[in-house]
Amino acid sequence: MQAFARQAARRGTASPQLDAAAAAAAGAAAADAAAGTGRRAALRRLLLSGAAAAALLVAAAYPRPAAAFKLPGGLFGDGGSPGGSPPAAAAAVDGIQAKMEDRSPLPNLSELSTDEVLTIQLFKDNTPCVVNIANIATARHYYSTDIMKIPQGQGSGFVWDDAGHIVTNFHVIRGASEVQVSLIDQSTYPAKIIGGDPSKDVAVLQLQAPAEVLENLKAIQLGASSSLAVGQKVFAIGNPFGLDHTLTSGIISGLNRELNTGYGGSSLRNVIQCDAAINPGNSGGPLLDSRGRLIGINTAIADPTGKGASSGIGFAIPIDTVRGLVEQILKYGRVVRPVLGITIAPPQALRQMGLEGVLVLDVPPGTPADKAGMQGIVRDGFGRLVIGDVIVGMNGKPVKKEADLFDILDGCKVGETVKVEVLRRGTQRKTLTVTLSERQPEPTE
Repeated sequence: MQAFARQAARRGTASPQLDAAAAAAAGAAAADAAAGTGRRAALRRLLLSGAAAAALLVAAAYPRPAAAFKLPGGLFGDGGSPGGSPPAAAAAVDGIQAKMEDRSPLPNLSELSTDEVLTIQLFKDNTPCVVNIANIATARHYYSTDIMKIPQGQGSGFVWDDAGHIVTNFHVIRGASEVQVSLIDQSTYPAKIIGGDPSKDVAVLQLQAPAEVLENLKAIQLGASSSLAVGQKVFAIGNPFGLDHTLTSGIISGLNRELNTGYGGSSLRNVIQCDAAINPGNSGGPLLDSRGRLIGINTAIADPTGKGASSGIGFAIPIDTVRGLVEQILKYGRVVRPVLGITIAPPQALRQMGLEGVLVLDVPPGTPADKAGMQGIVRDGFGRLVIGDVIVGMNGKPVKKEADLFDILDGCKVGETVKVEVLRRGTQRKTLTVTLSERQPEPTE
């Protein structure tokens, strides 16, 4: 209709009928336009009202601070108009995120128990002291001369002092060509192995990091293990299965346990037993008391299933043992352990004779025991075996089995003079004065 009316107007020859028709068409078109405009306006009002209602519902369900929704003027230029520069927009977005992070709610400590608050604080205070240790070996590629770095395993450790010394289990770094240490901020640095004691499963590393990193390290607080009691609450922090800085808790389940390290038949004595969950990756991490003080190094678990998962029975080397070993490693680069210089007979021999103590099998010439006059098993003039000395005491402490003798020696130093009580020929009781010498390290150490 509109096109027909425009054509007639251009020609200027339209008849009255045509003029009437054109007028009618124009009126219809205007009516249609008015109706369409009304419908569109009504639709817009409906959509706007629906959007407003939805916004009100969302605002009611998720109230937010007004400042969180307020856009800075720089986002779209002054006053929110388009034309703001992209850098200004990015800075504004960063500002919003920072404000939202600043407004993130903190735990309401008033709703937590005192025990929970103390545990949270203990974890916060000690996590910077705990590190993740990666054991890396090198191997030559089978088809080329390329050297490959192969991760052998990982464990935990803790900062011993402000000089950047890290203490862990020896088995965590055993056989490592390279050791990497990851700190609380996920930064990773190489570490040098200063020394260790395989029989006691303790090793000391030196973190090789910039001076500013070493200055910011937080050393763990040392406690004592001599006064621990069964039932006392303990906490373990470590990296089980690679999950860094995991906290578990439990109680001391037993004391003075003996644990075989699998090295040279030696055993760890006075070990702490606890039920805090300890899993692969926890080895070398700290065991803490309720005040956040180090009382042991998490070392092993009882694993009757062979799956390497926590069974509720974990073992930790007591800090009183660890402290002396670490001090020797830092001073000498190794553990300097005193010895009598004797060869010990199997304990079955004494049990068959109904005696208690440690039977001396042999006394090599030139050893401290030889100089003190100690005797081993010998043959008489008729070729018969004559029992050697049986050690029954040292420094006033009774010796009923090998473990008793080793415990006393662990508390002594090289060059120290000790009083050794022996039973000779099964009847004569003698006291010998022995000056202890240093045990020579084995080649595998």
